[in-house]
Amino acid sequence: MSHAESSASPGAEPLLEGAGRRDGAITKVPAPRDRIFLPQSVQERIMVFWWSVARLCFFRVSPNMMNGWRVLLLRLFGAKIQSPVSIDRTVRVEFPWNLRLGRNVRIAHQVIINCMGEISIGEDTRISQYAHIISGTHDYGSVDMRIVRRPIRIGRGVWIAADAFVGPGVTLGDECLLAARSSAFRDLPAGQVCIGEPARPVHARKSAETASPPPAMSQGDQA
Repeated sequence: MSHAESSASPGAEPLLEGAGRRDGAITKVPAPRDRIFLPQSVQERIMVFWWSVARLCFFRVSPNMMNGWRVLLLRLFGAKIQSPVSIDRTVRVEFPWNLRLGRNVRIAHQVIINCMGEISIGEDTRISQYAHIISGTHDYGSVDMRIVRRPIRIGRGVWIAADAFVGPGVTLGDECLLAARSSAFRDLPAGQVCIGEPARPVHARKSAETASPPPAMSQGDQA
């Protein structure tokens, strides 16, 4: 039995040795049931519950052709969306009231967008399959590991390629390309191809003037 366990009185909150202290001193840590990882208002907790119901019962099961229905559901829960956009039915959006989408945004299958903090995505941006965008992180320097909300800004004409990750507080400049399986933990400049973990700019992306225009959305893609 450790010193922490032997010195604790019955019914006392558990202790964790050395948590948040370099000198190894015992630091009091709240019991798991008392921890509040993400501070939320009562209203937000209610909205989280009803959105989880709507996402599972109406969003996820909608046919691919019902893009407009999915956009409507997101708008009903507070998302600010400029038409047209294309959102696959397998996309997982959390806290949609913190989501902002510009025109001609395309979000492919199995993308995760966790909007604990505001996420703003500029027009003509494409997010490929399995990409993960999250605007909240644990404060690892705090004993209770509370979640901190940090907004994400994604510019115009950005391409987030397959299985890429965009972390909290990051800004991607206009026409930035985040390569497949790359991870953005810091701001990335406009007009650059960024590769790696962490992602770094490696060369300029083809300019919008010389690039081929993106294909027009079909009627079924628009909303």
